[in-house]
Amino acid sequence: RSCSFTGFSTVQSRKLAKSLSRSSVRSRMSLKPPKAYNSLQKGALIWDPKPLQVKKIFEALKKGLNEYLEAHQAELDYLSGRHKDTKRNSRLSLFLSLSPLQKQIRSVERYIRKLEFHISKVEELYEAYCIQCRLRDGATNMRHAFSLSPATKASRESLVELYKNFQECTEDMCFIEGALEVHLGEFHVKMKGLVGFARLCPGDQYEVFVRLGRQKWRLKGKIETDDSQTWDEEEKIFIPNLHEKFEIKV
Repeated sequence: RSCSFTGFSTVQSRKLAKSLSRSSVRSRMSLKPPKAYNSLQKGALIWDPKPLQVKKIFEALKKGLNEYLEAHQAELDYLSGRHKDTKRNSRLSLFLSLSPLQKQIRSVERYIRKLEFHISKVEELYEAYCIQCRLRDGATNMRHAFSLSPATKASRESLVELYKNFQECTEDMCFIEGALEVHLGEFHVKMKGLVGFARLCPGDQYEVFVRLGRQKWRLKGKIETDDSQTWDEEEKIFIPNLHEKFEIKV
């Protein structure tokens, strides 16, 4: 692979390095300051992008949003069909103000537009993330190629410039990860009960500990004489985090 860089002049490498710098995502996107993002607040700035994790979460998020959009579109089609039947069967329809059915239709239409905007924003962020990821990989490959070539003043300057571009791409990727977190919504976790078959005995008491990054949830439960379960707390809301996974202990 290093052979493909042998015909690359120092001037060309500098031009490419500068183009990498100019394509910084923050020059093209208005991103909020780090304190707005869950994983970047409280000084816990993580300059370690997770492209595979981001891809997995993006695909899951887009799939969920599209399913939600399809469900609301089906509801709108059903309500629109009902409205047409109502207009066909009512002579007074032209003189009536907005009926409850029409208000419901408009409400669903507004929500569909909101979902479509949400999906487009998530796609825009992920596209920008992929661009920065490719630029970062390119800077890494070029640094490796220059490190194998004879050390000259020009090559050292190019290495410094490429390292700077690598750092900028890394920074941009982390900022986009934070921006994407804002669009993940919330996790609503509800305790339905433990399943342990013969190991769950009446009178037994349990403690369940759930953690997602800095967020923690500790709840206590008891197995009643009729084998039902009672818990001191049944529901908890977690804010999603791209860099953390759920940990559950019983």
